[in-house]
Amino acid sequence: MTYCVGLMLERGLVFMSDTRTNAGVDNISTFRKMHCWEVPGDRVMVLMSAGNLATTQAVVSILDERTKAAEDRDPSLRAQPSMFRAASLVADALREVIERHADAGQRADAAFNATLILGGQIAGGPPRMFLIYPEGNFIEAGEDTPFFQIGETKYGRPILVRAFDKRLSFEAAVKLLLVSFDSTVKANLSVAAPFDLQIVETDALRLGQARRIAPDDPYYSAVSENWGKALKNALDLLPDYEF
Repeated sequence: MTYCVGLMLERGLVFMSDTRTNAGVDNISTFRKMHCWEVPGDRVMVLMSAGNLATTQAVVSILDERTKAAEDRDPSLRAQPSMFRAASLVADALREVIERHADAGQRADAAFNATLILGGQIAGGPPRMFLIYPEGNFIEAGEDTPFFQIGETKYGRPILVRAFDKRLSFEAAVKLLLVSFDSTVKANLSVAAPFDLQIVETDALRLGQARRIAPDDPYYSAVSENWGKALKNALDLLPDYEF
């Protein structure tokens, strides 16, 4: 399984993804689920994926191959005039890969499906973020939906719903995401560190701070331990139920 989150803040975009993939309890691997493209001063894009690994890797390979030789390969992420057009390009690639598996008779019960989060900024436009479905359609983040989750979403969602604020600093947003991811890790063995983190600051038009957060990262360990203690203390402060 997977857990990926994209936040849309006033300061920019924050992305975090886990790296665990598994095909059973005895077949667990680490794969990067976050992929980035940039043309400094012109555009920056981040793509996160959840679902069938072969499908998502095929989509990324198609996009990457076109990007590396933009003058010879069309359409390319480097040539799209807006993030909406870039999202349409990614959605088309996803749908084509899934349909190719279906046409070959290899798809069973949506086993080759995948869901993507694409976010970034192209010069002349604002930062934008999209949730792309296997069917090739997509929705855009906005005031009413300022963050997207894909994969194993239910365990980490409550803290995001309660604590998200678009005015958060990048540092506070990372803390919030780590609590969300830790809650998911504690509840589901199919999600695990290391986590990949990427910041995209508004109007910087280049990739910002990025790092891989290991399972034994001191800050992550402190957040996990203290969040558990804080929850227990909060529960103790609530009035007891009376029969």
